[in-house]
Amino acid sequence: MVILTLNCGSSSAKYQVFDWDDKNVIASGVVERVTQEGGSITHNATGKPEYKMSHECPNHTIAVELIIRTLTDPEVGVIRDMSVIKAVGHRVLHGGNKFTKSVIVTPEVLETFREVQDLGPLHNPANIMGIEAAQKVLPNVPHCAVMDTAWHQTMPDTSFMYAVPYEWYEQYAVRRYGFHGTSFLYTAKRASVILGKKPADTNVIIAHIGNGASMCCVKNGVCFDTSMGITPLEGLVMGTRSGDCDPALAFYMMRKAGMTVQDIDTALNKKSGLLGITGKYADRRDVSKAMEAGDKRAELAFKLETYRLRKYIGSYIAAMGKVPDALVFTAGVGEFHSGVRAGVCAGLEHLGIKLDPAKNALARTRNAETCISTDDSAIKILVIPTDEELVMTEDAFALMKGSYDVHTNFTYSFQSPDYVNKGRAEGIKRDLEKSPELATIIVKIPGATK
Repeated sequence: MVILTLNCGSSSAKYQVFDWDDKNVIASGVVERVTQEGGSITHNATGKPEYKMSHECPNHTIAVELIIRTLTDPEVGVIRDMSVIKAVGHRVLHGGNKFTKSVIVTPEVLETFREVQDLGPLHNPANIMGIEAAQKVLPNVPHCAVMDTAWHQTMPDTSFMYAVPYEWYEQYAVRRYGFHGTSFLYTAKRASVILGKKPADTNVIIAHIGNGASMCCVKNGVCFDTSMGITPLEGLVMGTRSGDCDPALAFYMMRKAGMTVQDIDTALNKKSGLLGITGKYADRRDVSKAMEAGDKRAELAFKLETYRLRKYIGSYIAAMGKVPDALVFTAGVGEFHSGVRAGVCAGLEHLGIKLDPAKNALARTRNAETCISTDDSAIKILVIPTDEELVMTEDAFALMKGSYDVHTNFTYSFQSPDYVNKGRAEGIKRDLEKSPELATIIVKIPGATK
C-alpha cells in the first residue's frame, strides 16, 4: 500500500511516496516554477540516480499529472500504476480556527479553506488548487488535509487573542493562529520519547528555523504559545520576513514614502529579515560567509536573528511557569547551522541552558537526533530533525482507516522507543563514516529494545 503526500505552494509542488507495508520512503521530489516559464521536475527514487526533466507546468493540475507520470514511469518510477496509491495527504497552510486536527477533504472542507484564504493569501489558493488537481487525477481515493494551524488550537485565549477591538475577532477571525504545526507535532512527540516522558508530562521550547522560522512553547504536551500570528509574518527575524515590528511602521512608511498597502506587504514579507538588513542575503550560509569576510551588515543581521530567538526563549520560560525539559532546534537551519545555535544559546547559562561547543560543532545531520548541551545543563539542548511528511502520511492512513483522532488521543509510530526511520538509519551510517565522533552525541532512547 502506498501513501502519497503533496505540498503545493504558489509556484511548486513537493511530493513524497511512502510504502506503508515496508514503512519506508520510496520516492520524493519537487516540481518547480509551476505557473511560470521554465518548469521542471526533480525526482529521487530509492536505489536509482536522481532524475531531472524540464517540463512546462502552467497550472497545478499539469504539475500533479507530471508527478503521477514520473512515479509510474517504467524506468524512473516506483509504482506500477495509480491503483497502488490508497490515500493522498495534502499540506494546507491555514485552516483558520475551524480545525483542530487533520480531516478528509470534502466539498464543505474545501469551501472552508476558501473562506479563510484571505488569512493565507500566498499559500491557501495554491493548496486548494493542488487538492483539486490531485482529486482529478486520483478521484477514487481519500484526500486528507493536514493543516499547519491545527496543532496550535490548544492555545489559551490569553495566548491567541490580540488586544484590538473584540469585534475584529468575532467578525473577521482576527487572532493568533501559528504555523509549522506539523513540524512542532513531530518534534514535540519525539522529544517526549527522547526524554522518556509521556507527552502530557513534557515541557519543551521548540525553535523551527528555516527560511521561515517560528517558535513554540509546548506545555504538558500541547501548544501553549507560538511566535507566528494571524499570518506567518509575526515573530522571529526570518530570511525575507521582518518578524515583530511596530504596527505603526506601515502607516509611517505609507506617509513618508508614498508606499501602498501592497508595497508594504511585499516589503515586510519578501524584502525584510536577513535580506533587508544585508541587502543581499536571505540564506544563513551566505550571511555566515559574509560575516567571516568582515561584512558588518551581515554581522548585524546574524545578531538580530539570534537576539530575537533568545528573547522568545526567555519569554516562553516565563510563560511556561516551570523549567522546561529541553530546548529543541529543528528545520534546515536549526538542524545544520551550529553558528546560529551557538548565537541563540549564548548568555542563557543563568537560565540553565548550557551549550557544549564541541558537541554543537558535530551536530550536522538530518539522520539522527543529537544532544548538544553540557552534562550539567539543567535544560537539555536537542537537535531533532523534523519529519512533517511522516505526520502527513500517518494522518492520511489513519483517516482512511477511520482510526484517527486529535493528537492528544492518537499515537503515532514515531512515539515508540523502538521507532526506526529506515532511510535515516541508512543515512546515519554514511554520516558516521565521514564523522565517527558524531556517535558520541546521538541520543540514547530510554526503553528502546532495538
